[in-house]
Amino acid sequence: MASIRNIVILTGAGISAESGVATFRGPDGLWEGHRVEDVCTPEALAADPALVHEFYDMRRAKLGTVKPNAAHHALARLDAEWPGELLIVTQNVDDLHERAGAKRMLHMHGELLSALCAGCGARQRWTGAMPPGQACGACGMAALRPDIVFFGEIPYRMDEIEAALAQADLFVSIGTSGAVYPAAGFVRLAHHYGARTLELNLDPSEGSSWFDESRLGRAGELVPIWVAEILADGGQAPPSA
Repeated sequence: MASIRNIVILTGAGISAESGVATFRGPDGLWEGHRVEDVCTPEALAADPALVHEFYDMRRAKLGTVKPNAAHHALARLDAEWPGELLIVTQNVDDLHERAGAKRMLHMHGELLSALCAGCGARQRWTGAMPPGQACGACGMAALRPDIVFFGEIPYRMDEIEAALAQADLFVSIGTSGAVYPAAGFVRLAHHYGARTLELNLDPSEGSSWFDESRLGRAGELVPIWVAEILADGGQAPPSA
């Protein structure tokens, strides 16, 4: 096995679900009681800004009632102790990775605790309610919106993510459905560039067949075990299934 130096990790809703954060869509196809089309598209924001803002205000307030779990803390440990390159890419908009202590990471779908000015593009930290028509502190325009990547918008920092995947020796997907693109395509990119691939998930994802190895179970149990293994292994590749 070639030694592993560069790791890219993708995390999804499954890693935060164990902390009490609602997953993207429930079994009934709704997102916390709403159709996705009604709260997570540019058209929804234009048609009913009050509903969209209220939805994200409620989700923002919910963050104060949840805490990082063992999986978040394990990845923060890996971040602190891994001697090679590491990038944690999360699809989640919560701040649980940061609260656990992770630093080498990015949010590809935006952040609940951030406001985006639709006019000038400035961002600012935002922790409370964000009423429609809130003025931007940078340009003064009444154009602040949740800093969330809506459907139909391009995820953040894709060039950086793809560059990291091109250099990765190992790609790990944690708690993702494998149904939302472009993140669902990362495993294929990683394969294309020659990385080994590992899936840690409660159930097989839609792209499970692309992974060299799949471990099924709760993220709070699987992730600490895997992190302990790779740190103890000194950067050697995990065995194939």
